[in-house]
Amino acid sequence: MTGGAAGGSEVVLETGRLLLRPWRVAEAAVQRELWTERDPRVPPHRRIDEDGHPTVAELEDSIRDDQVWSTGLLAIERKASRDVIGYCGLVDSGRGPAGEPELAFELLRRVWRQGYATEASSAVLDWARSSGHERLWATVWDWNTASRRVLAKVGFTETGRREVDAVHGTNLLTTRRL
Repeated sequence: MTGGAAGGSEVVLETGRLLLRPWRVAEAAVQRELWTERDPRVPPHRRIDEDGHPTVAELEDSIRDDQVWSTGLLAIERKASRDVIGYCGLVDSGRGPAGEPELAFELLRRVWRQGYATEASSAVLDWARSSGHERLWATVWDWNTASRRVLAKVGFTETGRREVDAVHGTNLLTTRRL
């Protein structure tokens, strides 16, 4: 894995098969596809609403205006095919301890079960360690067994803290010392 700043504060990470880098406005359609593929148990504010929002144009504006897409949630690009297949990165969602970012990832269904989430997460963990973070955390729905496996593979453990939602399931808090 290599990492560094490109163009100022932008984070770029590289693994054997992947390049993790800031999103480009032209890739908003990939973000929209992620929104359309989300499990119906995901809370409504994280899915396409009945009026079709967010639209590709709204996601383009988000990429253009929101720093999280340049320094937090990085696009995962396959080096061999040059296509973007999802995101992985660190966010401060305000749900965890102060100063401890959350690992987040989401990949298009067509690339599931190929090790990309684990590979991208490992690169982000290496970058977080080299950036001085001592611990990360992640939340995951109890029904999301694939993401729970990825988190376990990269060394996260469940804390026992749970946020129960009668409609959407239970959200589990996991942590990883770096």
